[in-house]
Amino acid sequence: MRPSRNIPLIQAFSAVLKARRLELGMTQEDLAGAVELDRPYITMLEAGRKQPTVSVLWRIAAGLDLSAGDLATRVDEQLTRSTRLRPTGRAP
Repeated sequence: MRPSRNIPLIQAFSAVLKARRLELGMTQEDLAGAVELDRPYITMLEAGRKQPTVSVLWRIAAGLDLSAGDLATRVDEQLTRSTRLRPTGRAP
């Protein structure tokens, strides 16, 4: 299976991941330790260069003190905000 090429979704996930981590006062190292992942992997997730598997997504949500559903809701809200702000190139 190929990774998603839905760049806006990947960027929304990355933004939510970093914002929530910072909101909790965690470093990338803290989060990596809490979810048993390598810090460079967290860095790549936050930069949008990697995408988590479903099982890793669940671990990350727990490490951010969220349910997977709450994390998905935040990502969806971020995606909605970012797509509304993106210029369409059409005249009003």
